[in-house]
Amino acid sequence: MLHIYIDTVPHSTQRYPTVGDYFDVQTPGMRVPVTNVRISDMQDEDCEFLVAIHELIEQHLCKKRGISEESITAFDMEFEQNRLPGDVEEPGNDIRAPYYKEHVFATSIEKLVAAELGVDWDEYDKTVNSL
Repeated sequence: MLHIYIDTVPHSTQRYPTVGDYFDVQTPGMRVPVTNVRISDMQDEDCEFLVAIHELIEQHLCKKRGISEESITAFDMEFEQNRLPGDVEEPGNDIRAPYYKEHVFATSIEKLVAAELGVDWDEYDKTVNSL
């Protein structure tokens, strides 16, 4: 059973510097946790949709493969703390990321959807990295 809540939020309210985040919350009265997906506001619905698609694919693959949200968040936060100035790589692109394979796959689907929407990937990437 899936319970997913997707919300666009101000970038400054993300748990750490990221444009897409997911985490589960156990809600009273619900049998299963609600997966919360938080997308940074980019003033562009297509860009926000692409991030949401990426996060949903990555989250589900990680869940199926037993990769905990806690290990992902811990890796991402450490990555951000050690990020060098000017480095715009996503933590999931680091081969040491516990979710590297899932992130790369989600990115490939994200690129396919971007092409179908007519979104220029380089411009999209600039928008994401500008936050």
